[in-house]
Amino acid sequence: MNDSKRQTAREKTRSVTYKGIAVNLVLSGIKIGIGYLAGSLSLVADGIHSLSDLATDAAVLLGLRLGSREADASHPYGHGRAETVAGGVIAIVLIVVGGAMVYYATIAMAKDEITKPHVSVLAAAIASIVAKEWIYRVTRRVAIESHSPTLYANAWHHRSDALSSVAVAVGFVSLLFGFGHGDHVAAIAVGLMIIWVGVRVIGDTFQELTEGAVDPETIEHVERIIEANVAIRQWHQLRTRTVGREIFLDVHILVDPKLDVAAAHEISQSLEDALDAEITRPVNITVHIEPDLPTQRK
Repeated sequence: MNDSKRQTAREKTRSVTYKGIAVNLVLSGIKIGIGYLAGSLSLVADGIHSLSDLATDAAVLLGLRLGSREADASHPYGHGRAETVAGGVIAIVLIVVGGAMVYYATIAMAKDEITKPHVSVLAAAIASIVAKEWIYRVTRRVAIESHSPTLYANAWHHRSDALSSVAVAVGFVSLLFGFGHGDHVAAIAVGLMIIWVGVRVIGDTFQELTEGAVDPETIEHVERIIEANVAIRQWHQLRTRTVGREIFLDVHILVDPKLDVAAAHEISQSLEDALDAEITRPVNITVHIEPDLPTQRK
């Protein structure tokens, strides 16, 4: 069952990432071309941001390829952390792109470079907002369904591109009202938003790399499944962690001390089957069976 879940998640991830590549190729060409002709720094920066999305799309596909490799002697828990590292790489790209946008916009303001409003800039920004918000929502949905940290980071990269286009549109309107540096201020705002998203994603990456537990909702779900098994008299020492899109957990369960090994194993197997059936992401569980004796109760 876990293999089926992994395969389905991989197929969905590839599909949505290729859609993102197509959108990014079209938008980057439109925005950089129009931004250059219209002299709009924020639109050119926005186009470069879309172009950088191609690099993060490639990171998603590479992380997916490496993370999909089977467990071996050197990686007994699989290669899922490759996807986590790819997510961290995407976050670094976000921070660098955001910092570059802030830097170049600040330099332009210091030089007192004034841009003039062009309707083509607004049209390109609106087209980008619609396209990138759509691909963000599609990518985020797949990321949540497949519990992929890398894909979730890439979804936010798409969303940051949509937000940057919103800032371009705001800058265009401010130019109409006579604020000559509206385009530059918009570019700075975009850069800061992108940096914030990158920092947030890096925080999530460190959470996993430092063996952080899974989210509280999943833990509560696991606890309910354990407690629903009437053959388990008590349980303790539930520990969880994530490796890429997979959950690894171990738990100690107390059963009737009069049971033979085969019967006790059947209880353990039924718990594993229930977790696999009710949790959407792949689950790897280690169950420690203990006799229900006063000395074993916690």
